[in-house]
Amino acid sequence: MFAISSLEQMLNYYIKNKILVCYIQLDKMKQIKLNNKLKLIASESVGIGHPDKICDQIADHVLENILKQDPNSHVACEVFACNHLIIIGGEITTKGYIDITQCVWDILLPLGYNENDFTILSNINKQSEEIAAHVNKKNNKLGAGDIGVVYGYATNETPDYLPLPYVIASKIIYEINKQTFAKKLPGANFDSKCQVVSFYDHNDHPIGIDKIIISLQHKNDADLKKLFHKIRTQIIDKIVKSYNMNTDYELVFNNDGSFVIGGPFGDTGLTGRKIMVDTYGTIGRHGGGAFSGKDYTKVDRTYAYFARYIAKNLVAAKYADKMEIQFSFNIGSELPISLAVNCFGTNKISLDKIYEIIRNKFDLSLTNIVKKFQMTKLEYSKFSVYGHFTEFYSKKPWEKLDAFN
Repeated sequence: MFAISSLEQMLNYYIKNKILVCYIQLDKMKQIKLNNKLKLIASESVGIGHPDKICDQIADHVLENILKQDPNSHVACEVFACNHLIIIGGEITTKGYIDITQCVWDILLPLGYNENDFTILSNINKQSEEIAAHVNKKNNKLGAGDIGVVYGYATNETPDYLPLPYVIASKIIYEINKQTFAKKLPGANFDSKCQVVSFYDHNDHPIGIDKIIISLQHKNDADLKKLFHKIRTQIIDKIVKSYNMNTDYELVFNNDGSFVIGGPFGDTGLTGRKIMVDTYGTIGRHGGGAFSGKDYTKVDRTYAYFARYIAKNLVAAKYADKMEIQFSFNIGSELPISLAVNCFGTNKISLDKIYEIIRNKFDLSLTNIVKKFQMTKLEYSKFSVYGHFTEFYSKKPWEKLDAFN
């Protein structure tokens, strides 16, 4: 990767190599008019107190607590949060018992809410017997709980095997939340969003950062100027430098001004509305199925994890610079009914050979994946913030580079 310290250095590099052929104007904000040899790609992440992420965490906390009591439980939990009301719905079949209300407070209390803030309603039903009949096979095999399409993606543009703007946005939000919990950011609160806009060259390599946008909930008496400076110098610049990117990007902080009312009091939250934040940040495709609140028989979660595992291991083994894998399913199927691979022209061996490696090296059965990733024992609520494929916050079995050991 070509490392730069400023956008001006980047421009000089392109002029020297006769790549940039359009009129350029640099002003105080380093705004650039470029031809199609360079493009801007944006990705974003949201904080632990974002209303949608509150719902995702509650749903996954319900899931993990049920599986602790009965690993064979079937769970499809949805959460809705609006103003002072939180509703938990869905289908759950289990031999265990959990306190749904307590699961909600386990997530909300650390964020500064109290038991007078919300009314909690639960409307849980059993899983359809027709669906259960497809999932529970007589031969001790698991079948897909639904029809679906999933994608997995990996790129070598970062050590995380994730797209640069996405992983930087996720790390910025994580560090802001972490330091807010540690009371190192006076006046900051937990509802937040970060967008990172990066320059990519004609070979689709990230070469610089154009803009970073932060929207951060804060207390009414917060000194926003000091908070802004602290976040830039102590968090953002350190993360940007760790990826050898420029630090003269444009930073926009709370563009609309005051942001005191946040979380469900400021906006409605719902499970499954941040599917791109959960995965690859607009760069990799998505099959449309959300993750949180769903047990391991829900293939739009389990096989999205496994497709990521395969793509990451193949890219790490240098079979391609980036790779996208697609699986599709029919309800009750023990294996995917289709497989598609796209290396975007970066593969080092033939696609036929890559297909052969996937089919011969990886056991694609749902039963195997559940066992391999120990999906009856995972702390799912740790995956529902800062991305399901990042590892700076929580270790994930599908992120291991062990397929060719």
